[in-house]
Amino acid sequence: MALTLRAVGGLNTAEIARAYLVPEATMSQRIRRAKQRIEAAGARFALPSAADRDERLRAVLHVLYLIFNEGYAASSGGELHRAELTGEAIRLARELHRLLPDDGEVVGLLALMLLTDAHRAARTGPAGELVPLAEQDRTRWDRSEIEQGVALVTEALTWSPPGPYQVQAAIAAVHAEAPSAAETDWPQIVALYRVLARIAPNPMVTLNQAAAVAMVDGPRAGLALLAPLDADDRTAGHHRLAAVRAHLLELAGDRDEAREAYLAAARATTSLPEQRYLEVRAARLAAD
Repeated sequence: MALTLRAVGGLNTAEIARAYLVPEATMSQRIRRAKQRIEAAGARFALPSAADRDERLRAVLHVLYLIFNEGYAASSGGELHRAELTGEAIRLARELHRLLPDDGEVVGLLALMLLTDAHRAARTGPAGELVPLAEQDRTRWDRSEIEQGVALVTEALTWSPPGPYQVQAAIAAVHAEAPSAAETDWPQIVALYRVLARIAPNPMVTLNQAAAVAMVDGPRAGLALLAPLDADDRTAGHHRLAAVRAHLLELAGDRDEAREAYLAAARATTSLPEQRYLEVRAARLAAD
């Protein structure tokens, strides 16, 4: 899978490792072992069995998901977006949907990409600075992509058992249809995250769930959800964990702790736009 991710997306080993929440050395070993297995097996191409096809399709969807995410929020460098990655991921997802229109997760992934990409123009300010979702000018959102994404996921959920991509697309649709951040249906989002955490548990789901729970039950409830992630090797020391904790601490009124968490997140990220945003948040708390 890592080989496919690099070949299709043009990502380097460090970027692939960050996508999989593993050290770069670990990912290098995985890629090396995969190459060795391919060389030992020889280049044989044949139609897979039904069971193998489903497994391979899920791997392809996951790779496209990771490529899109790296393009939408680049994990390193001076740019927040890598449009060549998001554009290619959406193109390939559309092609998969054309070939497999009756696969609910293919539909869900395409819907998720469109609903997420719809925010792209509003995610940066005049100087390229990161603009968080709650502060975005929603008139700059791409309504065409939103309409396509909402239609796709709404229709798919009528005939397909909900899978992880469909549930994520449903969450994105709730955000997209809210007239403003204040009018977002947070209870519905929390309910959808509970479904997602049940069918596809992982630490990044927990991070997003904690932020949503904080909007319904208060920041302390969100912080309680984050606590177990400190012991998870995939997220301990990860800048996104520190950034979400900083945001919730700020909401809770713990300004000094929030400032330290923002600075910790800024030190941990390799994305310059994210780093600048986190440092600005910390500076504002210090000034206040």
